[in-house]
Amino acid sequence: MKIKTIKNRILLMLPAILLCNMSMNAQTDSLRFGDKFITNRKMIGIGATNILDTYLSPEKYTGTDIRYLSHTLRQRQGNRFVYELVHQGNIAYIDNRSGDGKEMSGNYNFQYGVHYLFNTWNIGSNQLLFEAGGNVEANVGFIYNTRNGNNPAQARAFINIVPTAALEYNFHNPFHSGAYRDFKLRYEIGVPVAGIMFSPNYGQSYYEIFSEGNYDHNVCFTHPGNAPSLRNMLTFDFPLLHSTFSIGYIGEFQQARVNNLKQHVYTHAIMIGIVKTFKLIKVRK
Repeated sequence: MKIKTIKNRILLMLPAILLCNMSMNAQTDSLRFGDKFITNRKMIGIGATNILDTYLSPEKYTGTDIRYLSHTLRQRQGNRFVYELVHQGNIAYIDNRSGDGKEMSGNYNFQYGVHYLFNTWNIGSNQLLFEAGGNVEANVGFIYNTRNGNNPAQARAFINIVPTAALEYNFHNPFHSGAYRDFKLRYEIGVPVAGIMFSPNYGQSYYEIFSEGNYDHNVCFTHPGNAPSLRNMLTFDFPLLHSTFSIGYIGEFQQARVNNLKQHVYTHAIMIGIVKTFKLIKVRK
């Protein structure tokens, strides 16, 4: 009688044991194939900028640039594709060589792209990675000239396709064995190859464009021939006070010559911020 009771209890427990085993297998699969690693870098910086826009003035204006950057990289474990998301905003207050004219500018830049991790080299306990791909960027902004009466402002709007490449070096401090030994050095470069931008034509006012509706080639196709540009960023991540901080450099060289107008924005900025890394686990049902 006791043996029969034990058998019945075992039969009743079998479904629960099977369900528990299936759950453990599902968790193992999710840990092996579903992990998503997200690295977010938030930085603020200050630098020097040189701006020319012949629609407003033939003079070059120089001054201080202040900017904010949010840079995110997402990658799944075992997957060579890296997804990049960038939000960047900046303002600048600049004047001309004689000091009798001021300009103010502001921009918001958004980028989203996909990179492929082509190779990984192990150098002792350190690691060097190379990735390349492409981003799509959209930019909106303005330049305001305090001296002009008729045309005091210029809108800046463009969309570009930007091939990108990056080198990342992960290395350790040999003098530490704990939480303060992991460092990362990353360099990324992007060169726009095709896009469209808004520009008034030479001598055309904004009143003619928006009030009169007089279109005059105001949407222009851009390429390296008429808008050679380059963006690059160098960052160094280091652990400090139980957090990961980052210092870096951003260099932007934007140029365009369309509608008989010439413009450029050259900026060098030093950045500082904090880095956070998240690990998301996808549970398979």
